[in-house]
Amino acid sequence: MKKHLKKIRHFAITTLLVLIVATTTACSSSTTATIPSQTLDRTSAYTQLERGDSVAGQQFGDWVVSTSKGLISDSFVRDNNKLGVVISEKVKPTEVKTLAKALTMGFHQNFPNQDLTILMYAPDKERI
Repeated sequence: MKKHLKKIRHFAITTLLVLIVATTTACSSSTTATIPSQTLDRTSAYTQLERGDSVAGQQFGDWVVSTSKGLISDSFVRDNNKLGVVISEKVKPTEVKTLAKALTMGFHQNFPNQDLTILMYAPDKERI
């Protein structure tokens, strides 16, 4: 019975992630203008750059966290081709690969024609 519940949970999470990635987009446009750092004060620049080093990267990083339903606690995008995510304790080790695949699909839709890298981090921020 316990094994059956695990399969149902795994299927539900996978389905949820694929639906989220397939039905929504992180950015309203695919422009990737860089935030000019000289116009931002030091505190503001850090806030703007912590999730992405471009406007599109910032928006995608914010979108990943907000739509993950608590599965991802933090994310960042660098150079519009590298996505790093910190998974929450809700994600089981057997679900990490499925989550990475779903993130790759969404990342590719928003940053096409890029060689993408997905970096997964455990809740303690150790790289998986």
